[in-house]
Amino acid sequence: MPRMNYWAIIVSALAAFALSFVWYSAFAEQMLRLHPLSPGTPAAMMRPPAWKMLVEVTRNLILASVLARLVGGLRVSNWTRAVGLAVLLWIGFPFVLWTGAIMWENVPLELAAIHAGDWLLKLLLITVIVGVWRR
Repeated sequence: MPRMNYWAIIVSALAAFALSFVWYSAFAEQMLRLHPLSPGTPAAMMRPPAWKMLVEVTRNLILASVLARLVGGLRVSNWTRAVGLAVLLWIGFPFVLWTGAIMWENVPLELAAIHAGDWLLKLLLITVIVGVWRR
């Protein structure tokens, strides 16, 4: 198996974290309106504590490591193949999971779409970075 580029993993994980921050900031009003556990909570109260931010960065590092391993194993070496892989992974996992949550847990469609959009962007960004950034 090809060696992984650890800089690409770190940079892509941090970039995905930043992208998610921007994404959820853009949809903050909708999230507050749709979230079943916190209707009407002011946006200032929705800021996560530092430990959750660290856990989220760690989750992104794990995701980037797994994607780097897949990219290397599948020999993805250009951005078009990376995009194709990311879309396939999104359809196979977040899309399927969120449609199940809509059907079986009554998660509002708009809330699921916001989360699914974040996952699509995150998968695209990480997969392209680790797929294209070679040593």
